Amino acid sequence: MKPARVLTACLGALAATLCAPAYARVKITSFTPSLTAPQVLGTPVTWTATATDSNPGPLAFRFDVGTPGPPAVLARDFNVGKLSSGTWTSQPFVWVPTTVEGSYQIRVVIKDFTSGETKAQTVNYTITPLVTGTMPVVVATANPLVALFSAPSCPAGSEMRVSFQQASTTGPATKTSYANCNPPGTMTFEIAGMYPSTQYNMFSQVRHGSHITNGPTVTFTTGTIPSSVPIPPFTINVPAGSKTDKADAVILQNMLQFGAIPIYPAVATDLSANIIWYYDPGESFFLTRPLGDGTFLTLENGPSWNPLTQTLQFLRQIDLAGNIVRETNIGALSAQLVAMGATDAQMCNTVTSPAIGSACMGAFHHDAIQTLPNGDTAVLADIEKIFPAGTQGDTTGLPVDIIGDIIIVLNPNWQVVWYFDTFDHAGGAPQLDINRPPVLGEVCQSFTLGCPPLFLLGSGIAPNAHDWLHANALYYWPQDQDIVFSTRNQDWVMKIDYNNGAGTGNILWRMGPCGDFTFNNTENERWPWFSHQHEFGVENSGAGAATILDNGNTRYSQPGVSTGCMSGLGEGNSRGIALTIDETSLQVTPVLSVDLQVKSYADGSAQLLSNGNYFFLASDVLLPGTLSFVSYNDEIRPKTGTLGGGQVLNIQAPQNYRAWRMTDLYNPPAT
Repeated sequence: MKPARVLTACLGALAATLCAPAYARVKITSFTPSLTAPQVLGTPVTWTATATDSNPGPLAFRFDVGTPGPPAVLARDFNVGKLSSGTWTSQPFVWVPTTVEGSYQIRVVIKDFTSGETKAQTVNYTITPLVTGTMPVVVATANPLVALFSAPSCPAGSEMRVSFQQASTTGPATKTSYANCNPPGTMTFEIAGMYPSTQYNMFSQVRHGSHITNGPTVTFTTGTIPSSVPIPPFTINVPAGSKTDKADAVILQNMLQFGAIPIYPAVATDLSANIIWYYDPGESFFLTRPLGDGTFLTLENGPSWNPLTQTLQFLRQIDLAGNIVRETNIGALSAQLVAMGATDAQMCNTVTSPAIGSACMGAFHHDAIQTLPNGDTAVLADIEKIFPAGTQGDTTGLPVDIIGDIIIVLNPNWQVVWYFDTFDHAGGAPQLDINRPPVLGEVCQSFTLGCPPLFLLGSGIAPNAHDWLHANALYYWPQDQDIVFSTRNQDWVMKIDYNNGAGTGNILWRMGPCGDFTFNNTENERWPWFSHQHEFGVENSGAGAATILDNGNTRYSQPGVSTGCMSGLGEGNSRGIALTIDETSLQVTPVLSVDLQVKSYADGSAQLLSNGNYFFLASDVLLPGTLSFVSYNDEIRPKTGTLGGGQVLNIQAPQNYRAWRMTDLYNPPAT
């Protein structure tokens, strides 16, 4: 991490390479909503801004929303508009207020990133409550499995939640998270985790101290899932039984299919694979994490600063109904990173003649987490950089395109406060070594499945980019206040000196074959280490064992393929692993190592459940005799006195990037 410096008026990463004179005149010509105020809670309102500029621009548009009470916060960060007949028009900003009524302030900030000039305009907009009497109200949203429940105000110093259950059952109810009362305002909640075409009873619960008061009951019947939404097929191979964890009764799954048709939505199901929620943006995307407030982090496609790609340009936080709560993009973050000294993070479309030392940031990928202190968010993006001929053993005689990674940490308003560029720490052990190639020789070309969009390949550059690290997971370790990230193509997970934003970014250790740790091989396995792993996390809020999905690609690669200290076996399957970590002695000891009975070539999940069982997702399993990939949601019950265990749940699903077991959609796993 390099120290921040003052933001200059000229940001070449987003505009021209030369600064224009500081005499540009940006003029806002309109800023209008699609519906005139007032509108009721839950109504989508699309805002559009237009502007002119005496310079050629580009003009970028940012939207902030001020709720009744707190100051305005970021809703959509700067994104380039469209130029037509001398007028710049913003990308549509769709705003759906779902929690608090009152007078809002919607602000647009328009910036010429060549001159640095900005203009802003604020519009007041009134949102009215759903509730007009003493009875609660429940209404449908655009998602037929999600409702808005709104109740009259509750006393200051109290808090409210909603309890809901099927009208035809007396089983346990689902409860939302509590929200603080804010009289005289009403209280509105998104209700999710319901079966299609089913009637539910709902009522509020007001807690004041230890006393809980139930409100009157209202009913709501969910809709059907539209025929345009493809329903993932599931096969239950091992049904839930007496030894299955029934507390973590929801499986949230990100159905990510590489090049497959149809493109399935993300779904949540019960333990019998019945759908209780879905999110369908209509194209492949990464749902990276469920959050504790009933929202999710996603990486999605869309038009942004680089006109050459729309792939994974957006980091979004969405709510249960699928509304975008806030959004940033690669271009907006590139501007901030370059101003902080991260020269590798310029936009790729601005590199016109790649040469040795050229570098750029292309797209988000794989993971974003929001478990850092104060609500900070960390997200992964790829970096391409050109190195001299022969780097990593390349034999073409040409400069080599190497794909690395950058971890970007954002504050609660989604502005950059810290970053870790892998190329800044590539000088050799004990850091990364730019001359240590991907252990299985992975390379990428433009449009290669599983690779980021590439921009620096071309004339005079080696035809294959080296997929050096392929980072695929982030974990914030609360006890140490550091970040751990998993790098598939190095067979390592690594701990970074983050120190809650005050760290150096140096790598503190590298865990895996040929790394810094010794494996306490208690059962004399031929290949005890994980390889091409996914989803590292330390259970029990950072105090327990680390869980890992060991895809095992290097282990079951052909004999003779070597990481430098271990050779492939040419046999074996993917495994679910749990390890205790001793950072003083640099030793890991297995507490679980289970053969999952299939080869999962990529992706996956690992999680400790509330009853002591483990959940593993074997993600990319090739069905014998086909070109189709499927995944398996496995629950494993450990066998006392061994590292093994047995299946107590197995659900086959389409190809699946990541999955989580949850008590409901309001309480995500701690890791």
